[in-house]
Amino acid sequence: MEMEARRQQLEKGDNVASEEITTVDWRGRPSNPSKHGGMGAAAFVLGLQAFEIMAIAAVGNNLITYVINEMHFSLSKSANIVTNFIGTVFILALLGGYLSDSYLGCFWTMLIFGFVELSGFILLSVQAHLPQLKPPHCNMLTDGDNCVEAKGFKSIIFFMALYLVALGSGCVKPNMIAHGADQFDKEVPKESKKLSRYFNAAYFAFSVGELVALTILVWVQTHSGMDIGFGVSAAAMAMGLISLVGGTLLYRNKPPQRSILTPIAQVLVAATLKRKQVCPSDPRLLHGSHYPKLPSSNNITISENTGDLHHTERFRFLDKACIRIQDGNNTKESAWRLCTVNQVEQVKILISVIPIFACTIVFNTILAQLQTFSVQQGSAMNTRITKSFHIPPASLQAIPYIMLIFIVPLYDSLFVPFSRRITGHDSGISPLQRIGFGLFLSTFSMVAAALMENKRRDAAVNSNKIISIFWITPQFLIFGLSEMFTAVGLIEFFYKQSLKGMQSFLTAITYCSYSIGFYLSSVLVSLVNKITSHSSGGGWLSDNNLNKDRLDLFYWMLAALSFINFLNYLFWARWNSKDSASSLQYDSNNQDLRHHPIFSSSKIAGDDSIP
Repeated sequence: MEMEARRQQLEKGDNVASEEITTVDWRGRPSNPSKHGGMGAAAFVLGLQAFEIMAIAAVGNNLITYVINEMHFSLSKSANIVTNFIGTVFILALLGGYLSDSYLGCFWTMLIFGFVELSGFILLSVQAHLPQLKPPHCNMLTDGDNCVEAKGFKSIIFFMALYLVALGSGCVKPNMIAHGADQFDKEVPKESKKLSRYFNAAYFAFSVGELVALTILVWVQTHSGMDIGFGVSAAAMAMGLISLVGGTLLYRNKPPQRSILTPIAQVLVAATLKRKQVCPSDPRLLHGSHYPKLPSSNNITISENTGDLHHTERFRFLDKACIRIQDGNNTKESAWRLCTVNQVEQVKILISVIPIFACTIVFNTILAQLQTFSVQQGSAMNTRITKSFHIPPASLQAIPYIMLIFIVPLYDSLFVPFSRRITGHDSGISPLQRIGFGLFLSTFSMVAAALMENKRRDAAVNSNKIISIFWITPQFLIFGLSEMFTAVGLIEFFYKQSLKGMQSFLTAITYCSYSIGFYLSSVLVSLVNKITSHSSGGGWLSDNNLNKDRLDLFYWMLAALSFINFLNYLFWARWNSKDSASSLQYDSNNQDLRHHPIFSSSKIAGDDSIP
């Protein structure tokens, strides 16, 4: 049996990272392309994605209101609780990706941790319903100094429920994207185009889930109570799990590879132990090089397209892990002292994408403001739509998703085919170009937020007027559009890297950007308060009253930081593009290989260009 052979290889410690990974059906048998996979199977995963984001978005986007009004935490502390919670969700995505690729597989990881997330929603609903699990009722706006903050057992129950949700959601998120993408073979041209469409469909499902959460579910929370709202989130999560299980017979499943981090660690250890060795000028002398003899003008040998990664000149110090040490006894070196070129090249890819990942951190710091301070801005504005209807401030975040449910299908059906004819790229424009455009737009989101907050504060302080909540719309619209480009581009860029068996973990790394961005938001809030507290007017964000705070100055600072981050991204995107494009252009003797038949048809990981 094929699966048994793979298991025996793993038990012997053989390096299988570079081998073709066979997809299997739900019984562990090789999958049939005519029966398994495709958009039909991915649709069930999209169902889970829509319901899961619906459940957690309804909690996360209105959580600051619950923490302040029911748990009686201060504004700055509440903002940090929310950003730390969301940051934890995304950093736990690394755990979910690791468990999936190494031991459980995408399907079982989603199923197990989906139930963990469901239990967290249920516990939140119970705590919100029972008065004995909350502090005594108190109005934080009129009598905030006398309100009792949640402590002891009440606080423990709240944070336990909250972080059960974080654990479950964090481990589910990267596997939803990866498992859906696994239903397509990116090496087959027709399926590669469908894979690009799937990424857009995944963001459409995300937008629909967010929209329902920020309108219907937030309205339920506001008018029927948070206990009912949390209960509806639990019901949505249950529907998502039903959708996941419904596609069991159709899925292509990639079997786990044991510890995906071991080969990486082996390269780093071997390169360190051999740091004093000198790399050979000819890469064919490195262990694990595969250069079958093909004719050329200079008698050089060129690797066929066997699935192994080609040797590159970047990060040459890692090549020392492939140097054989000759001794008289011909002793075979262990895997922790001698690695293959393929192993080393995978580590090089991981290192090369880190700068791209880092450039999206500030982007997610801006996202954190839209889920915290921007909601409080809305609370300080006129929320009346009609005489009897008031828009919940948390529902403001639904504005971009109303736009996106129309824009995403148009982008996929009109812009992608049109730009594909010009660029020849399956996605229309490359993932790196898509990320860059999104980062550029995010700067203007903060500019709009700063201008609006200055207008709102001036009207409230100097004219004693409360402006309409619709003035806050532009910052949400601009950021929603920028997120469509950046988030999808980042996931597509990471998933398409030539790291077989690590797709869930790579997708998890993109979510880690969200985590660090939200943690950075907490650090910036505390740091800004500390630095500006010595001024005559007090700290920019030190008061619970936005009319006394200087949130507009904080937004201007983020706008400047975002633009600097965009310039930094341009540098690293060009470096990544040039590095990837040049990796197969020349051999060790500077022989031009670009027009050799093998390389003219081979896929180079990350071969995206930035104009």
